Amino acid sequence: MATSIAAGGGSLNYGLIKGQGCRQASRIPSVTFNGCLQRELSWSYGVSEYLRLHRCNFSPSLVSENWKSLKTVSVSSCLRDGSTKYFDFSVIGSGVAGLRYALEVAKHGSVAVITKAEPHESNTNYAQGGVSAVLCPSDSVESHMQDTIVAGAHLCDEETVRVVCTEGPDRIRELIAMGASFDHGEDGNLHLAREGGHSHRRIVHAADMTGREIERALLEAVINDPNICVFKNHFAIDLLTSQDGLDTVCHGVDTLNTETQEVVRFISKVTLLASGGAGHIYPSTTNSPVATGDGTAMAHRAQAVISNMEFVQFHPTALADEGLPVKPRKTRANAFLITEAVRGDGGILFNLSKERFMLMYDERAELAPRDVVARGIDDQLKKRKEKYVLLDISHKPREKILSHFPNIAAECLKYGLDITSQPIPVVPAAHYMCGGVRAGLQGETNVQGLYVAGEVACTGLHGANRLASNSLLEALVFARRAVPPSVDHMKSSSLDLSASNCWTRPVVPKSLGSNVVCDILRTTKEVRKELQSVMWKYVGIVRSTTRLKTAEQSIGELEAKWETYLFEQGWEQTMVGLEACEMRNLFCFAKLVVSSALARHESRGLHYTIDFPHLEESKRLPTIIFPASPVNSTWSSRQLHKHKLPVC
Repeated sequence: MATSIAAGGGSLNYGLIKGQGCRQASRIPSVTFNGCLQRELSWSYGVSEYLRLHRCNFSPSLVSENWKSLKTVSVSSCLRDGSTKYFDFSVIGSGVAGLRYALEVAKHGSVAVITKAEPHESNTNYAQGGVSAVLCPSDSVESHMQDTIVAGAHLCDEETVRVVCTEGPDRIRELIAMGASFDHGEDGNLHLAREGGHSHRRIVHAADMTGREIERALLEAVINDPNICVFKNHFAIDLLTSQDGLDTVCHGVDTLNTETQEVVRFISKVTLLASGGAGHIYPSTTNSPVATGDGTAMAHRAQAVISNMEFVQFHPTALADEGLPVKPRKTRANAFLITEAVRGDGGILFNLSKERFMLMYDERAELAPRDVVARGIDDQLKKRKEKYVLLDISHKPREKILSHFPNIAAECLKYGLDITSQPIPVVPAAHYMCGGVRAGLQGETNVQGLYVAGEVACTGLHGANRLASNSLLEALVFARRAVPPSVDHMKSSSLDLSASNCWTRPVVPKSLGSNVVCDILRTTKEVRKELQSVMWKYVGIVRSTTRLKTAEQSIGELEAKWETYLFEQGWEQTMVGLEACEMRNLFCFAKLVVSSALARHESRGLHYTIDFPHLEESKRLPTIIFPASPVNSTWSSRQLHKHKLPVC
């Protein structure tokens, strides 16, 4: 694991400290850290070009029911053989970023959309609030930028923020042209909601099911595009990479068809990583069950640069099942989100003594940014030894509540709660990862042929805390911005039809026998719960150096114990299974978060530590993680295939 230290300049510049795999210094006038010279450079200025040309020489690192009727292209129709297929573009993920990108690049070549479960199963589908964009004459790009930068604790890259806020309105108009239906007011114009951290009403929404509506519109367009093949139930295992001098090049991805238990290899000229976040490193999350950090972990193993992993956003208001009149019969796979828009529409937070408390923490009260509200709730729960607080919107007209929040009202009513007359029990839950694979202004990474968009990417937009409803906006903008360089790269590349044999192919552990596999599954499930418990206890909303170091040690020991168990059972380095590979990725992602959190010696945005409780201007810098040397690395840190592409 590379050591992560905040480094760079006040405008989110590059820097490197303690890159353990660093063996050669670039000679560019700059700051020197441990023998590695790095030129100070704006985040959004030539990120991948800079890394490609001037980086240390690292060794290659060892839905709804109606959607179910949407026709996906038969896998067999896109295969050249039973286990390998070739496309111009591979898109990993079927959320808003992946689908929007696929629709554009499909105009230039063949596209594989690879998705872990059903096509609609993504964090996009769970997004309730909406998409923020400047669509009102009284609003302005400058105002949206300012709100974004303030919410991001001034760690945002200003150029990235300007690009996203400027291009956002056009992206919304494109969605509408594609058939996405958003709410309109009585005047016939789009109804714009307001959420915490926003100074204006600028949230475009479809009641409280905005993500579902966007996903529906994009999926219909994708399914009807003859150049796009959708491969559902294909779990991405590892990126296929080679070394070209100092450059790492991406050639596609290995996947596991979880229905047939077959490994299927995608060889492609361009790969877009749009695989979402990792809320399931915590025991309670609003994220889709598929959000296990797969993309970031794969990219880290493939030598991509990772940034700002310490900034984990906990949504302040997830439904607290314990406070419902009728308790759910079984534990949810993910927490039910109570959208930010409830507070934006006048919802008030109370503790169980019916005391309004947010004014004690921020003059903006319930409209403060999410990190502030989450910490306020967390403080109340700890001080009062209670398990949830109350969010009350019942003082608003019944018709307005039901029209704006029909999904929330229906879900709560299942458990005997009428939100038009009763407060909603809520508690914070892991929600969004502001860090991820470091990207330039066109979604480019330091790995040639690999682009990123959506939650898996770290573009510099969110800084230390994402402003409400900026995530779908960022995904739309960067999905479109990644298209031109992707097409250029595709046109200058060629598919090597013999390349499929250049990497060791992962194998399914059929040789172990069903009893052994069942034991491994059971143990892995227990280990997953232990990891989630460690992360919540020691790497939660409020942190300390002692707790973070405890987490680091506990995770290392837990991972070593699990890996030892696996290999004692006969598991081999190249074996793959859904649960084991998810566990592998969760370990990798958790370690990246802890490493980054230990590196930041200040409290900024979503990273709050009692040992460094104040903002430090000198530390207004991104956290950068370069790949570590593969020597003595764990299974979660190594690619499964051979690490160098041999001459074929």
